[in-house]
Order: sequence, then structure tokens, then C-alpha cells
Amino acid sequence: MTGIHHLRAGGTAVVLDCTGDRLPRVLHWGPDLGDLGPAALAELRRVNEPPLVSGQADVAVPLSLLPEHSAGWLGTPGLAGHRDGRDFSTAFEVTSLDVAEVDGDPVVHSRVTVAATDPAAGLRLGIVVELLRAGLLRMRADVTNAARGVFDLAALDLALPVPSEAADILDLTGRHLRERAQQRHAFTLGTHLRESRRARGHDASLVMAAGERGFGWRSGELRAIHVAWSGNTRTFAERTNLGTSLLAGGELLLPGEIRLAEGETYPGPWVYASHGSGLDEMSARFHRFLRARPEHPRSPRPVLVNVWEAVYFDHDLDRLKALADRAAAVGVERYVLDDGWFASRRDDTSGLGDWYVSPDVWPHGLHPIVDHVHGLGMQFGLWFEPEMVNPDSELYRAHPEWIFSAGGRLPVPARHQQVLDLANPGAYAHVRDHLLAVLDEYAVDYIKWDYNRDLVEPGHQSTGRAGVHEQTRAVYRLIDEIRAAHPHLEIESCAGGGGRADLGILARTDRVWTSDCIDPLERQQIEAGAGLLLPPELLGSHIASPVSHTTGRAHTLDLRAGTAFFSHLGIEWDLTSATPGELERVRAWVAAHKAHRDLLHSGTVVHADRPDDALWVHGTVAQDGGEAIFALVQLRTSVVSPPGPVRLPGLDPAATYRVAPLAPGDGPGGHDGAPPTPWWDSPVELPGSVLAAVGVQAPALKPEQLVLLHLTRL
Repeated sequence: MTGIHHLRAGGTAVVLDCTGDRLPRVLHWGPDLGDLGPAALAELRRVNEPPLVSGQADVAVPLSLLPEHSAGWLGTPGLAGHRDGRDFSTAFEVTSLDVAEVDGDPVVHSRVTVAATDPAAGLRLGIVVELLRAGLLRMRADVTNAARGVFDLAALDLALPVPSEAADILDLTGRHLRERAQQRHAFTLGTHLRESRRARGHDASLVMAAGERGFGWRSGELRAIHVAWSGNTRTFAERTNLGTSLLAGGELLLPGEIRLAEGETYPGPWVYASHGSGLDEMSARFHRFLRARPEHPRSPRPVLVNVWEAVYFDHDLDRLKALADRAAAVGVERYVLDDGWFASRRDDTSGLGDWYVSPDVWPHGLHPIVDHVHGLGMQFGLWFEPEMVNPDSELYRAHPEWIFSAGGRLPVPARHQQVLDLANPGAYAHVRDHLLAVLDEYAVDYIKWDYNRDLVEPGHQSTGRAGVHEQTRAVYRLIDEIRAAHPHLEIESCAGGGGRADLGILARTDRVWTSDCIDPLERQQIEAGAGLLLPPELLGSHIASPVSHTTGRAHTLDLRAGTAFFSHLGIEWDLTSATPGELERVRAWVAAHKAHRDLLHSGTVVHADRPDDALWVHGTVAQDGGEAIFALVQLRTSVVSPPGPVRLPGLDPAATYRVAPLAPGDGPGGHDGAPPTPWWDSPVELPGSVLAAVGVQAPALKPEQLVLLHLTRL
């Protein structure tokens, strides 16, 4: 079906130029253009054909979904590879093209399916482009070797154009305990490339965005992409001297990792793309898509307690039962037994891979704690790290050949562990069978699936070839098998905290442990970065101990609880050491979260742009605009005090709202015992337009304090 095709859904329009036999070109991806007829679409194509200039090709050079050097494109090609040194450049010709709206699908609105071939290179290409009802665009490609001889594939990246007005690039970086930090720089000529070579990504960018200079949360046109893959990835922004700018991405393939024999196919990951006027609108499309998926968790997200920072490896039944009693008393609904319950695992130096209950620590098995937790009306969760092994373990001593390695040497250790090669059938069966044996014996409702080291020299010992791609596929298959055997089970993706938070793993799991750092001051920014992709109900956030395990800083209970309040709430604190007053305060925060979690986990996430970022303002607004909750967080001192009015974005401008403090986040007292701000003790009623344009006077908070505001439509 050649021609120009106009796809529209969720406030997004995509115009694909499919004329001729070359790969489709994107004439527009971004805000809805309205109803355009064939004549207007033809004019759109004609008016966007660039002029010829000196020193360049004698024909216009198009940017296709998969850029090719054969078309004159001299930027990064979409496909890189060779057949024994030949067939390094492709010239695909479209053999079939289908464009259809998808009836009855809750996620996909329309789909374009392209098949192309390059007889000279002996390759076939498939591209699927889908416009989702949420307004997201996603696409993926596959390549098949259709000729004799092995084709060594080095890259398969898909690209989308961005306007020349895109002057800034934003992506995410970080480290363990400090994930998802936003960084910006100018979008200059050349290539800005972000690669993740660890098969997890504390430092990797969940999204890469390009937009108008100075774009913020609420303003500035921007576009962003995400690679939905849990292995190695690459995303890049590129601007050429021919005036073309693009965002592109795909799987990062290690040398020799994908070698296609005749008839073999490599399927690339989905590459998602969003746009918006400001980051909030861009991320809202991701949130709406995730919430529309059939696999998205539908039940209220249970408030949980994780025992790690309460007991670490000290698994004493009486102590763990007492912790469960305290947790149930403050309203906790799920209890998670973390690392240390199995084999010789008394510290982090041994036992990984030996997935059986320790007879020394648990002489009667886990039944006493499982039964106690269920008897209190809570769900029971259990920690696993299925992809890893300690050299000091029965598994390693029996099967050292199951370890990822290259060159006959053991990779450098990390946390005293190595990586199991799950593409090895024996290793895969061992892990699957032992996990299923535990899950079959005990009534486990939830798994914390951890992943605590990078993949260094990830080679199959049997072949010497790199294996991150096959390992990622094996992990997906393992999770799918576990869930098929236990359909009720919920799984958390943890990778030393937030190292594996992509949409590939989220298709199989129910939340992400956002970071191993639960210092609330760090968490404010960590969760803002993760929230560019994921809605709050998928982000695990816990009420921390009074002194942070990872930073050593002390914070008030209200800051710790108010920070975790918006996300999938949990507690990571030895509640048996809490005072009666602290327990009562925790109970109040848990009760408030339960009372409002329907709003928190279904509403639109919003942020206020402020010139003084010492005061951080974010919130959640109901989809119908009927209710909202905002947090005002004083991150540090400011040269300005009081801070002045704060605007409350995202409200229905025509509605009138009642604005009042929300207990227990109703804040400390003001100066000399006065109210925090004059209106504080007497709720105000104002239109949404006024609250967004003028705002309300914020209280003068001390550093590392927060308050909550509750808005209800009258």
C-alpha cells in the first residue's frame, strides 16, 4: 500500500511517506495535525523536500526509519554488519506494506507493517510501526539472512526525525545509590551517544529527549525515545550538516554476538517514542500506555515491609515475627523476607545459586514465618537473585562451566559473585527447577527478583562468544515460566536498586525497586527521573530508617514518609525499635496513603517549573480533574525567604477547588508559633486557572521538610 499515510491517536500524528520502493520516511511525528486529505499530505511531502546544495549528493538524501548509506545518508547507518567482509551496505526495496487500524485492542490504535529485501546483500528486513492509543509511537525491526554464508550483525537501530528547533538534549545518568540524575547539554552537530554495556543501567538513560532550548516540566516542545530492552542498549541524538536531526536507538550488540546463518532472524527490541509540550506531557503518554496494558497491576498496590535494613542477614524467627506483628499493626499488607534465608547465606560471600531453605537457620523450613505472616492478614514475599552465583556455593563447585567468562579467565568479582549463563540449558533448568520447588512448597505471593552485578566479559564458555542477548532472552523466558506456573505471583524488578527499569522487564514484572538508596532527599530526584518513564504505582518507595543506611543522614519521619507517599509505598525500617509515637505516626501515614492511593496511582503526574529549585513542587491530578494532591518539598535553603507563591499545574481551569493541608503532611508550625502561612488554618477556594497562573503562598519550610496540599473540586 504505497502512498502517504497519516496515523492519528492520543494527540499524536505520524505522517509516513511510503511512496516508491525505498524504506518509509517520516514527514512528521509529533502533535496532531488535524484531518489532512490526500492533497494536503502530498503538499506536506513536496514542501519538505530539501534543496540541493554544493558538495553534497546530486539527489535529495532522505532519512528513513532505517537510514542507509546507499540512499546518500552519511550519518550513522541503521544496519551495520557484513558477510565475511562483504555486503556491508544495504539498499532495501519494499516488497509489501500494510497499514491498518487495530480494532478492539486496548493498547494499539494503528499498525504499519513493512517487508523489504536486498537481494544483493542477501537480507530481508521487517519493520513494524505502531501508534498507540496513548499517543506513543513504537517501532521495531528484524533482519533475516536470506543467503548462504554467515551474516555478522553489528547494529540494527531505528531513527525518528526531530525538528531543527530542538536545541537541548536531556538524558539520565547516575550510579548505584544515585540513579536517574538528569543532565542537559546543547544539541550540536555530531552524535551524542549513550551506551549501556552492563546489561543493567544505574548509569544508563531510560529516556533521551531533544527539545526547544530550556524546555521544562510544563513548557517547551520536545521528543523522546526509550529502548525497551533489559540487556545492552544504545540511544543517540544526531545532527548533520544537511540540517537533519534525529533520535535513534536499539540493542547494543557485542562483537560477534549475532551471527546469522542462512534462514536465521534477529528480532530487535521495541523502540518507544513520545512527545509533549514539557516533560510532564511527554511522560504522561508513557504512563497512559502502561496503565492500559492488560498485564498492568489492577489491584491496589499493597503497602509492604521489607526486612532487609531491619535485620540484614540475621534471620531470627522470633525477631522476624515481632517485626511482622508491628508491621501488621500499622497497616502493612505485604511482608518481604529478604536475602539470607537459603543454604550457607549468612553474609554476601556464599550461598548464591543454592536455592533451598537453610536447615541451620530455618530447621522447620519457612512455614513458621509464612504461616505467621498470613495469619496476620498480610501477603508473604521472598527474595531471590536467580541470575547470580557465589564461587563459595555448592552450585559453583559442581558446575564452574556454567559461569559467564571469556578467554579462560574468571571475570573480576563484584559483591563476591559471578553470573550464571542462563543460555546454558543445564544452568537454566537448575535455576528454574529450584525456584519452582520453593514456590511450590511455600505460599509465596511476591518475589523480589534481584540482580546485583554487571555483566563483565559475558561469554559462553562452550563457544567463546558474547552472550548478553541470549542471556536477556533467557531471563525473560525464565520469568515467563515462573509466572505461568504461579499466575497469582507478583514480581519486583530489582537490580542493585533501579538498574533494570526498562519496558522490556516491566512487561513481566509488577514494580521496580527504584533505588537501594532510601534517603528521602536523594529519592526526591531519583524518583523524578524514573517517573519520566514509569508511573508512581510501579516505583517502589519505602519509609526509611531514621538514619539512612547509605548516606548516614538523619531525616524526620514526615519527610521520609511524605517522600514515599506518592509511589508504591513500603517500609524499610526496624519497626521493633520505633517508639510508640513513631509507630502512631507511621500508622497515620499508611492510612492516608491507603485513603488516597486510587488517586495517587491513577492520576496524572505534574511538576511545577520554578526559577528557584530549592523548593520542589510535584503532585498528582485525577484524570477528570476532580481532585489533586501536591507536595511542597524544601530541598535546601534558599536566598529567598519566604518562597513566595507556588503555582499548582494540571488542574481544570474552569473548576473551583478547595485547597487545604493534607494530614499527616500538614507541616510544622510557622515562625514564633504562627501558622506556616496565613491561609493555612482556613482552606481557600479558587478556580484552577488562578491556582495555575497565580498559585498559593508556600509556607516557609526549613531545609528537608515537606507539606502536602489536598485539592478537591467544588
